[in-house]
Amino acid sequence: MTDELDDMLRLTLEDYRLSRGERRALQATLKRWNANDQQLGLFRSRAFAIAREELSAGNADAILVWLEDVVKTLLPRADDDEEEATAYFTPGDDCWQAIVRHLRRARESVDICVFTITDDRISSVIVETAQRGVAVRIITDNDKAFDAGSDIDRLRRAGLNIVVDQTEYHMHHKFALFDRRLLLTGSYNWTRGAA
Repeated sequence: MTDELDDMLRLTLEDYRLSRGERRALQATLKRWNANDQQLGLFRSRAFAIAREELSAGNADAILVWLEDVVKTLLPRADDDEEEATAYFTPGDDCWQAIVRHLRRARESVDICVFTITDDRISSVIVETAQRGVAVRIITDNDKAFDAGSDIDRLRRAGLNIVVDQTEYHMHHKFALFDRRLLLTGSYNWTRGAA
Protein backbone atom coordinates (compact mmCIF):
# COMPACT_ATOMS: atom_id res chain seq x y z
CA MET A 1 0.00 0.00 0.00
CA THR A 2 2.74 2.49 0.97
CA ASP A 3 4.81 1.68 -2.13
CA GLU A 4 1.81 2.23 -4.39
CA LEU A 5 1.10 5.55 -2.67
CA ASP A 6 4.76 6.61 -3.00
CA ASP A 7 4.62 5.85 -6.73
CA MET A 8 1.41 7.89 -7.08
CA LEU A 9 2.86 10.83 -5.16
CA ARG A 10 6.13 10.82 -7.12
CA LEU A 11 4.17 10.78 -10.37
CA THR A 12 2.11 13.81 -9.29
CA LEU A 13 5.28 15.63 -8.25
CA GLU A 14 6.87 15.37 -11.71
CA ASP A 15 5.24 18.65 -12.80
CA TYR A 16 5.26 20.11 -9.25
CA ARG A 17 1.49 20.33 -9.02
CA LEU A 18 -1.41 18.13 -7.94
CA SER A 19 -4.00 18.42 -10.69
CA ARG A 20 -7.72 17.93 -10.08
CA GLY A 21 -7.58 14.60 -11.86
CA GLU A 22 -4.63 13.46 -9.75
CA ARG A 23 -6.43 14.60 -6.58
CA ARG A 24 -9.54 12.61 -7.57
CA ALA A 25 -7.43 9.54 -8.35
CA LEU A 26 -5.68 9.84 -4.98
CA GLN A 27 -9.03 10.23 -3.18
CA ALA A 28 -10.45 7.21 -5.03
CA THR A 29 -7.41 5.14 -4.02
CA LEU A 30 -7.78 6.17 -0.36
CA LYS A 31 -11.47 5.26 -0.49
CA ARG A 32 -10.67 1.89 -2.09
CA TRP A 33 -8.14 1.20 0.66
CA ASN A 34 -10.64 2.43 3.28
CA ALA A 35 -7.72 4.33 4.84
CA ASN A 36 -8.19 5.13 8.53
CA ASP A 37 -6.84 8.20 10.35
CA GLN A 38 -3.64 6.41 11.38
CA GLN A 39 -2.93 5.33 7.80
CA LEU A 40 -3.65 8.85 6.54
CA GLY A 41 -1.06 10.12 9.03
CA LEU A 42 1.49 7.65 7.66
CA PHE A 43 0.66 8.71 4.10
CA ARG A 44 1.16 12.39 5.03
CA SER A 45 4.57 11.46 6.47
CA ARG A 46 5.44 9.76 3.19
CA ALA A 47 4.46 12.91 1.27
CA PHE A 48 6.82 14.97 3.46
CA ALA A 49 9.62 12.44 2.93
CA ILE A 50 9.16 12.56 -0.85
CA ALA A 51 9.10 16.37 -0.78
CA ARG A 52 12.31 16.42 1.31
CA GLU A 53 14.04 14.18 -1.25
CA GLU A 54 12.96 16.44 -4.09
CA LEU A 55 14.02 19.68 -2.34
CA SER A 56 17.68 18.95 -3.08
CA ALA A 57 16.90 19.44 -6.77
CA GLY A 58 15.56 22.98 -6.17
CA ASN A 59 12.07 24.36 -6.93
CA ALA A 60 11.28 24.69 -3.22
CA ASP A 61 8.28 27.00 -3.73
CA ALA A 62 6.61 24.67 -6.23
CA ILE A 63 7.31 21.63 -4.06
CA LEU A 64 5.76 23.32 -1.02
CA VAL A 65 2.61 24.20 -3.01
CA TRP A 66 2.41 20.55 -4.15
CA LEU A 67 2.95 19.32 -0.58
CA GLU A 68 0.22 21.59 0.77
CA ASP A 69 -2.27 20.25 -1.80
CA VAL A 70 -1.31 16.64 -1.07
CA VAL A 71 -1.56 17.11 2.71
CA LYS A 72 -5.05 18.66 2.33
CA THR A 73 -6.08 15.63 0.29
CA LEU A 74 -4.70 13.27 2.94
CA LEU A 75 -6.45 14.89 5.91
CA PRO A 76 -9.13 12.81 7.66
CA ARG A 77 -12.64 13.90 6.83
CA ALA A 78 -16.20 12.69 7.00
CA ASP A 79 -17.50 10.88 3.93
CA ASP A 80 -18.87 13.39 1.43
CA ASP A 81 -21.82 11.15 0.74
CA GLU A 82 -22.71 10.60 4.39
CA GLU A 83 -26.37 11.44 4.76
CA GLU A 84 -27.82 13.39 7.68
CA ALA A 85 -31.08 11.48 7.80
CA THR A 86 -32.38 8.80 5.48
CA ALA A 87 -35.31 6.40 5.74
CA TYR A 88 -35.26 2.83 4.41
CA PHE A 89 -38.26 0.55 4.02
CA THR A 90 -39.07 -3.10 3.44
CA PRO A 91 -39.96 -5.22 1.62
CA GLY A 92 -36.97 -4.89 -0.62
CA ASP A 93 -33.21 -4.67 -0.31
CA ASP A 94 -32.78 -1.10 0.99
CA CYS A 95 -32.49 -1.95 4.71
CA TRP A 96 -29.94 -4.75 4.62
CA GLN A 97 -27.94 -2.98 1.91
CA ALA A 98 -27.75 0.19 4.06
CA ILE A 99 -26.47 -1.89 7.00
CA VAL A 100 -23.83 -3.53 4.81
CA ARG A 101 -22.81 -0.18 3.27
CA HIS A 102 -22.27 1.40 6.69
CA LEU A 103 -20.34 -1.64 7.93
CA ARG A 104 -18.02 -1.40 4.92
CA ARG A 105 -17.48 2.33 5.47
CA ALA A 106 -16.68 1.97 9.18
CA ARG A 107 -13.08 2.85 9.96
CA GLU A 108 -12.70 2.55 13.73
CA SER A 109 -15.70 1.07 15.53
CA VAL A 110 -19.12 -0.51 15.12
CA ASP A 111 -21.40 -0.99 18.12
CA ILE A 112 -24.40 -3.19 17.31
CA CYS A 113 -27.41 -3.72 19.57
CA VAL A 114 -29.99 -5.97 17.90
CA PHE A 115 -32.62 -8.50 18.88
CA THR A 116 -31.22 -11.13 16.54
CA ILE A 117 -28.95 -11.61 13.51
CA THR A 118 -29.77 -14.36 11.04
CA ASP A 119 -29.00 -12.70 7.69
CA ASP A 120 -25.75 -14.21 6.40
CA ARG A 121 -25.30 -11.27 4.00
CA ILE A 122 -25.00 -8.99 7.02
CA SER A 123 -23.11 -11.45 9.25
CA SER A 124 -20.43 -12.02 6.62
CA VAL A 125 -19.78 -8.29 6.32
CA ILE A 126 -19.69 -7.94 10.13
CA VAL A 127 -16.87 -10.51 10.16
CA GLU A 128 -15.08 -8.77 7.25
CA THR A 129 -15.36 -5.46 9.11
CA ALA A 130 -13.73 -6.93 12.22
CA GLN A 131 -11.01 -8.54 10.08
CA ARG A 132 -10.14 -5.08 8.69
CA GLY A 133 -9.24 -4.07 12.24
CA VAL A 134 -12.46 -2.23 13.06
CA ALA A 135 -13.55 -2.77 16.70
CA VAL A 136 -16.93 -4.52 16.52
CA ARG A 137 -19.09 -5.07 19.60
CA ILE A 138 -22.51 -6.73 19.65
CA ILE A 139 -25.28 -6.87 22.25
CA THR A 140 -28.13 -9.28 21.53
CA ASP A 141 -31.08 -11.03 23.19
CA ASN A 142 -30.54 -14.27 25.11
CA ASP A 143 -33.68 -15.97 23.79
CA LYS A 144 -32.82 -15.37 20.14
CA ALA A 145 -29.04 -15.86 20.34
CA PHE A 146 -29.38 -19.63 20.43
CA ASP A 147 -32.29 -20.06 17.99
CA ALA A 148 -31.77 -22.18 14.89
CA GLY A 149 -30.37 -19.94 12.17
CA SER A 150 -28.90 -17.39 14.58
CA ASP A 151 -25.48 -16.15 13.48
CA ILE A 152 -24.38 -15.14 16.99
CA ASP A 153 -22.35 -18.30 17.63
CA ARG A 154 -20.66 -17.95 14.22
CA LEU A 155 -19.76 -14.33 15.04
CA ARG A 156 -18.45 -15.33 18.46
CA ARG A 157 -16.27 -18.07 16.88
CA ALA A 158 -14.91 -15.42 14.50
CA GLY A 159 -13.60 -13.59 17.58
CA LEU A 160 -16.16 -10.81 17.87
CA ASN A 161 -16.97 -9.23 21.22
CA ILE A 162 -20.55 -10.32 21.99
CA VAL A 163 -22.64 -9.70 25.09
CA VAL A 164 -25.91 -11.60 25.47
CA ASP A 165 -28.67 -10.04 27.56
CA GLN A 166 -29.33 -12.22 30.62
CA THR A 167 -32.55 -10.62 31.91
CA GLU A 168 -35.99 -12.18 31.78
CA TYR A 169 -37.07 -9.41 29.40
CA HIS A 170 -36.47 -9.21 25.67
CA MET A 171 -33.64 -6.96 24.53
CA HIS A 172 -35.59 -5.87 21.47
CA HIS A 173 -33.51 -2.92 20.28
CA LYS A 174 -32.33 -2.60 16.71
CA PHE A 175 -29.56 -0.04 16.25
CA ALA A 176 -25.90 0.31 15.36
CA LEU A 177 -23.42 3.11 15.93
CA PHE A 178 -20.68 3.50 13.31
CA ASP A 179 -17.42 5.27 14.23
CA ARG A 180 -19.23 6.89 17.17
CA ARG A 181 -20.89 9.36 14.85
CA LEU A 182 -23.45 7.70 12.61
CA LEU A 183 -26.51 6.01 14.12
CA LEU A 184 -28.62 3.48 12.24
CA THR A 185 -31.86 2.74 14.08
CA GLY A 186 -35.36 1.48 13.40
CA SER A 187 -37.59 -1.56 13.60
CA TYR A 188 -35.76 -3.69 11.03
CA ASN A 189 -34.65 -7.11 12.31
CA TRP A 190 -31.26 -8.14 10.94
CA THR A 191 -32.80 -11.31 9.50
CA ARG A 192 -33.27 -12.69 6.00
CA GLY A 193 -37.01 -12.90 6.64
CA ALA A 194 -37.26 -9.17 7.36
CA ALA A 195 -36.03 -8.30 3.87
